[in-house]
Amino acid sequence: MGGGLSAVRPLLVGVTGGIGSGKSTVDRMLAARGAAVIDADAVVHELLGGDPDTIAAVIEAFGPGVSAAGGGIDRRALGVIVFGDAAARARLEGIVHPRVTMRIRERITGLAAGPIPPDLIVVDAALMVETGTWRDYDRVVVVTAPETLRRGRLVRRGGLTEAQAAARIAAQAPESVRLDAADYVIRNDGTEAALEAEVAHVHARLLEDFAAAGRPRRAR
Repeated sequence: MGGGLSAVRPLLVGVTGGIGSGKSTVDRMLAARGAAVIDADAVVHELLGGDPDTIAAVIEAFGPGVSAAGGGIDRRALGVIVFGDAAARARLEGIVHPRVTMRIRERITGLAAGPIPPDLIVVDAALMVETGTWRDYDRVVVVTAPETLRRGRLVRRGGLTEAQAAARIAAQAPESVRLDAADYVIRNDGTEAALEAEVAHVHARLLEDFAAAGRPRRAR
């Protein structure tokens, strides 16, 4: 995204974490506290489901077998191809990520230019660290949970096999790399009440950061 986003009035907060860490729940809790939340995965859904240029580019790259019966891209069929094949995954990312970045930039600009801009604009992006876009944000929040717990969530809630869950976790950056980029860490390895308390604490700190003059970036 780049291009001076940190000069936008709202505090720009990147939320990331490994698959199965519970970012969506954290998003919901932050939104309930007044943050404007942009979910990069939802943007991907929009592009793969209804953007003709993106759909055509993906079919050209991966063949008609990734077409969905009702139009758009069959994400499950596409996932079978790209998870476990680093070259295929990189090819897909080269198609999708620039388009996602553009749409997120447009939404940030729209929110910041609104009559009552939010104090916090939160962007949830699973591959923020892998793509280097975490540097575009004023603050980075990492949601973390033990890998065994994440794998179990993917099997129980995502309908994946153990092998598929392990492959998707392995396709992302190691947890230590994400944590190195973090300004704040939210641990999601307990009850929902415990997670709510962690989110409330981090939200309060982010509001303090928003109120601070100049909002300097933390040392990396």
